[in-house]
Amino acid sequence: MSTLTQEAAAESLAQRKTPKTKTRGALVNKPGWLGYTFLAIVMVGAIYPLYWAFMIGAGDQSTITERKVIDLPGPHFFENALEVISSPTVNFWVAIGNSIIVSTIVSISVVFFSTLAGYAFSKLRFKGKSGLFYFVIATLAVPTQLAVVPLFIVMVNLKLAGTLPAVILPALVSAFGVFWMTQYLEQALPYELIEAARVDGASMFRTFWSIALPSARPAAAMLALFIFIQTWTNFFWPFIVLDKDSQTLPVALSVLSNNYFDDYSLILAGAVVSILPLLALFLVTGRQLVKGIMEGAVKG
Repeated sequence: MSTLTQEAAAESLAQRKTPKTKTRGALVNKPGWLGYTFLAIVMVGAIYPLYWAFMIGAGDQSTITERKVIDLPGPHFFENALEVISSPTVNFWVAIGNSIIVSTIVSISVVFFSTLAGYAFSKLRFKGKSGLFYFVIATLAVPTQLAVVPLFIVMVNLKLAGTLPAVILPALVSAFGVFWMTQYLEQALPYELIEAARVDGASMFRTFWSIALPSARPAAAMLALFIFIQTWTNFFWPFIVLDKDSQTLPVALSVLSNNYFDDYSLILAGAVVSILPLLALFLVTGRQLVKGIMEGAVKG
C-alpha cells in the first residue's frame, strides 16, 4: 500500500509541475519592455503625420503664415472640411464614389485571381511552373512609370481613356498578390484535402472553390485590405488617364491643391477627410481580420 501511495503521489506531483512549466515557457515568450517600446515608437511615428495634418487642417491660414506653435486643434476643421466638400472646383461626392467603385472592383478581382494563381503555383504540377512563377515575381522589379506610355496608347485605342475602366483593367491582377497567396497556400493547404476532394469527384475548379478559397480566407482578407488602400491612394495613373468628369479622390484633391495652393489648412483638411473612409474600414474590419489571421495560424 505504501508503494502505491508513493506512485500516486509522484504522478500527482508530475501533473502539478507540468502546467507550471508551460506557464513559465509562455511567459518567457512574451515581449519585454524593449519590444513594447519599439512598438510604441512605430505607432507614434505612424500616427504623427495624420495628427499633424489634422492640427493644420483645424486651423486657419494666419496660424500657418505667422508660424505659431500649434498645441491644440483649432476650431475650423469642420468649416474647412465643409468647404472642401462643397467646393465648386472639386466634385467631392462623385470622386469618392469613383474611388469606392474602383477600389472595390480591383480588390475583389485581385483576391480572386491571385488565389487562383496561388493555388495553381503551390499545389498543381505542370511543366514550366517554376520558370513562370519566377517571371511573375520578376515583374515586380519593373517600374510603373515604364509602362505608362504603351498602356496609355492601348487605352486610347480601346477608347477607354478618360473613363474608370482605364484605371480598373490594368489593376485586375497583381504580381504581389500571386506571390502572397502562393506562399500562404503552400503552408496552409494540405495535399490530403485536395486529394480527398478529387476522390469525391470534385472538378478542378470545384476543388479550388470549396477547399482552397476557404483555406485562404485569412491571407485573402489581408490582401484585399492592402489592395483596397493601395488603389484608394493611387494617384499617378488615374491622374494621367482620367478626365475631370471621372476623377478619383486623390486626383480631385490635387485639383483642390492647385486652386488653393496657398491655403494649407484647407488642403490638409481635405487630405484628412479623404483618409476617414479608410479609418472607418479599419475600425469595422480590424477585429475580424485579426481573428481570421489567428485562426489561419492555428490551422497552419
